[in-house]
Amino acid sequence: MTEPRPHLYLDGNALAGPLADVFAVDPTTAWRRCPACHRPSTVSELRVYGPEPGLTARCPGCAEIALRVVTQPEHLWLQLGGHGGAFRFTLPPAAR
Repeated sequence: MTEPRPHLYLDGNALAGPLADVFAVDPTTAWRRCPACHRPSTVSELRVYGPEPGLTARCPGCAEIALRVVTQPEHLWLQLGGHGGAFRFTLPPAAR
C-alpha cells in the first residue's frame, strides 16, 4: 500500500477541537455498534472486567472487547477494540 501524498491530509492536531468536545462529556452516554455482532449499546451497558491491570469493557451481546483502560500514576492508556494500538494520555496534576 502506498502512503497518501502529504498535502492530502492534516496532522493529528486537527483532531484537538473535536476530541476536546467529546472528552468533555459523560462518556457513559456514548454509544457504539459492535463490529462483531452489530449490537448497539451505550458505554454504560458494556460489561466491565478488572480492575487489574486495567479495565476491559466487552460487548453485552457477544463479549467482543470494546475498549480497555489502564491508569498509571501519570498516564491513562485507552485502547478502542481488541486489536488496535493504544492511546496514551498524560493526566492533569489534579487527576494524579
